[in-house]
Amino acid sequence: MPSIKVYHYDAFSPIPGKGNPAGVVLTGTDLTEKEMLAIAGQVGFNETAFPLPSKVADIRIRYFTPGHEINLCGHATMATLYALQTKGLLGDKTELLIETKAGVLPVRLHTDAQEQLQITMTQAAPQFQAFNGSYEQLAAAMGIQESDMETKLPIVYGSTGTWTLLIPIKSLEAFRRMKPNNKRFPEILQEMPRASLHPFCLETYDPRAHMHARHFSSPYSGTIEDPVTGTASGVMGAYYAAHLAEQPQHSLELCIEQGHEIGRDGRVLVTVTKRRDEPLIEVTGTAVYVDAFEVSLL
Repeated sequence: MPSIKVYHYDAFSPIPGKGNPAGVVLTGTDLTEKEMLAIAGQVGFNETAFPLPSKVADIRIRYFTPGHEINLCGHATMATLYALQTKGLLGDKTELLIETKAGVLPVRLHTDAQEQLQITMTQAAPQFQAFNGSYEQLAAAMGIQESDMETKLPIVYGSTGTWTLLIPIKSLEAFRRMKPNNKRFPEILQEMPRASLHPFCLETYDPRAHMHARHFSSPYSGTIEDPVTGTASGVMGAYYAAHLAEQPQHSLELCIEQGHEIGRDGRVLVTVTKRRDEPLIEVTGTAVYVDAFEVSLL
């Protein structure tokens, strides 16, 4: 039976075993959509990415959960570009365009003061939509009480490429009690039954961080929790600028932490730049190679 090689990278952390695992398939040009989905299912990570040739950008990337294809994935983008750059497949390019189902997006490669490769990706324009469901049912689906939610702030669906429900929470203590019942999400999220849940709070473990979060997957994705999420962090930046910034700023830089409760903590840097029509959202992170393995083409 033919097999295909999958490279495992952990994104949004320089430490193997932390951050968010992603599979990257570098030889997927001739794969069918069905084969890509089957590979993602065998890999079992929240996302597996397939970099492909593009007619409109430098690279096309398709992203698959074990359950379906998604438009955009931040951590799998980090993993893919880290893989391509460290394997010498990008030449000397430091700025490029990636084609995704959320649009053609700019990406910039650079190094920090520690000579660690950093990847900055522009996300799709932020969008928000009201949540009109039951707060009590929403809290129960996360395993907490309605009183744990910060109802002085809006609970809204948000997207910078992938839709999630942004849920403000009062304290870190509630995050340690969370036990998601993902199967209940679609009946509660009547406006967007395929969305994920993204609870967050302003209390953090790291004093340098501005927000803490968890990310509970849509049951259609075939996973339970996403350790460190790029697209959800991006739209949280837009939410912060709209509802939490003390005064309007031309540019806002945020550090968002995630993954502590499941032992995979990582960091996402989010920049929100004010523009005339819509804010520019950029997320920055790194990745680290973990290992490679073969999966069979069913």
